[in-house]
Amino acid sequence: MRAAEPLLVIEDLRVHFPTRAGIVKAVDGVSLRIRPGEIVGLVGESGAGKSVTGLSILGLVDRAGRIAGGRILFEGADLLPRPEAELRRLRGERIAIIFQDPMMTLNPVLRIDTQMIEAIRAHHPAVGRHEASRRAARALAQVGISAPEQMLKAYPHQYSGGMRQRVAIAIALINGPRLLIADEPTTALDTATQAQVLHEIQNLCRQRETAILWITHDLAVVASLADTIAVMYAGKIVEQGRLDAVLDQPRHPYTRGLIGSIPSQRRPGEPAQQIPGMAPPPLAVPAGCGFRDRCARADDQCSNVPPPVAAAAGHWVHCFHPHLDAP
Repeated sequence: MRAAEPLLVIEDLRVHFPTRAGIVKAVDGVSLRIRPGEIVGLVGESGAGKSVTGLSILGLVDRAGRIAGGRILFEGADLLPRPEAELRRLRGERIAIIFQDPMMTLNPVLRIDTQMIEAIRAHHPAVGRHEASRRAARALAQVGISAPEQMLKAYPHQYSGGMRQRVAIAIALINGPRLLIADEPTTALDTATQAQVLHEIQNLCRQRETAILWITHDLAVVASLADTIAVMYAGKIVEQGRLDAVLDQPRHPYTRGLIGSIPSQRRPGEPAQQIPGMAPPPLAVPAGCGFRDRCARADDQCSNVPPPVAAAAGHWVHCFHPHLDAP
């Protein structure tokens, strides 16, 4: 595979959850491309559909949901028609995921070494336990855990929340995946630990050309980590482009609102900015532009049909009235 070719291509992905009140369109036409070694930040408020997008790649959408349309191409092959047994072989080896809650990854009744060794030997059965244990200790050291050989003998409850998350990150990286899906993985970490873990993940992924889909609501984390940013709202990506282009000249009103709400963006004495209103309930997303009820630039045109795509130099936005000036 040439470096210029995308490793992951998501095309018009739609994920629906039927309910008694109607169909929840959790993901409604999402398209993304991630190249080897590239870090893409998927940003938006809670309920925007970010996590469902990430889970769809691995075929982990809750049984109540269904993929209603689109394609997910990994290394050129569509993942959606693949049987569960084939997806299971991909998970943890070619594609790995880090969950926000490390206890979704760690079994509370098994020692850390048992879980890490199993993660290795499930995909590489020829690796002996001694070699697997050595790799596990090295993986813990790479995420900043001191005395890794000793810490391998502990149970999850003997770790702090931040340490458990480091273990979850180590397990995700231990088999050298081509693609890493990180769903708010540093939320439970303090600022210093978060910075260290982000630095280690960046280094490891640059060395191995691992692609990352980093799912978060925290623009400050994305600004220090990502190459490309995709802003998601009500199941759709509303703006996408190179990190510096989007942060320096955000074109969608929602993106501007997110950036304006970051405390570090305020001048001393300036009041905190906020986006008016609330994100719409999943069953009540407005027709036309889903953001129109919270947007100061909205007019009648925004109520009728979905907004068009405006693109320039790899930076595109879905909006009838995009900002064309720097904030």
